Amino acid sequence: MPWHPPPSDRFYRLIVRLGQVLRWAFRITILPTGLEHVPAPGLRHGIARTVVPGSGAVFAITHFGYLDFAASELVLWKHSRAHMRFMIHQGAADHWLAGPAISATNSVVVGYTERAGAFDEAVAKLRSGEYLAVFPEAGVSRSFLVRECKTGAVRMAAEAGVPVFPVSVWGAHRLLTRGQRFSPRRAWRAPVRVHYGEPLRFPPEVDAERETELLRRTLQAGVDTCIADFPLKPEPGAWWMPRHLGGGAPSEAERQALDAQDAARGRRRTPRK
Repeated sequence: MPWHPPPSDRFYRLIVRLGQVLRWAFRITILPTGLEHVPAPGLRHGIARTVVPGSGAVFAITHFGYLDFAASELVLWKHSRAHMRFMIHQGAADHWLAGPAISATNSVVVGYTERAGAFDEAVAKLRSGEYLAVFPEAGVSRSFLVRECKTGAVRMAAEAGVPVFPVSVWGAHRLLTRGQRFSPRRAWRAPVRVHYGEPLRFPPEVDAERETELLRRTLQAGVDTCIADFPLKPEPGAWWMPRHLGGGAPSEAERQALDAQDAARGRRRTPRK
């Protein structure tokens, strides 16, 4: 089991600084749009955003690669010096390298089987004024289309009385994703698009299934916006492009079959040995 240090915003900012250094070292260009929808920078406690009850929000982020969270956080940090608390699966928290960072950044860990406690903890953070980052797809979409989403983001936002900000990330999956290792050559001067959609608000008696489908469509529309003016032209059959756009990614039917195989094997549902 990994070491679990206590939460430390200083350590959080150290991770952000590391991300900034790596982005600079590889000359990665992050291109944000839709920042007019994000809450305006408010008061600061030191160099970071002041957490005020009533100012919390859910940031629902697409999940095509393993660095989507980093691109989202770097944009938000530059915009408002905000810490985002992430909802993380227990499998990542058990990792020898990621585990200590997840603990120190005060993330919410979703257990292998028991998840009610994580939900309650997330709602409490939102009510206290924290920003909570959620991956509603609950796993990487190998088709690079937004797949079926879990209802947790909508239900948490409705219970806490806070908005959901859809965050669509495109291009970060080229750097590191499932089945594709990090390549310095591919990362050099790589573009990454991050689009923030208009906030969604839900009543306490929300129809979670219906509104989650709305969230999925909104996230996909954001991805489409990112692709439309993405500065890198893909080669025919490029592995990082969706099949319907001439890319080599698995089709939706193939993706669903692969997801079903993962579920049958119990992937991500048992502790690491």
